[in-house]
Amino acid sequence: MSLKGLVRSAVLAAGVVVPVLATAADETSLRLADGTGVDRVQSFCSMCHSLDYILMNSPFQDNAGWEKTVNKMVKVMGAPLTAEDVTAVVGYLGSHYGKESPATTNP
Repeated sequence: MSLKGLVRSAVLAAGVVVPVLATAADETSLRLADGTGVDRVQSFCSMCHSLDYILMNSPFQDNAGWEKTVNKMVKVMGAPLTAEDVTAVVGYLGSHYGKESPATTNP
């Protein structure tokens, strides 16, 4: 492929990818329930993925499920949470976004 073709491909790719990433990163309308630990959840979880993942997974997770998920994020994916952070995040998610939580049963 010629240099002109490579430049054209790069420009086209940027024209497609940049608007998609900008749209995907916009979580201004997403609001998690207030509660102890919400700040940690927002800062730690959004480092790697959209907070929508919490809402999508909440109908399936109980406290044990959230604990397993958060520990996987730390041990497998490398999330920089301390043991205290894990306890706070799991506590928040289990209380507000577990199978039986108000946020899950009354969206």
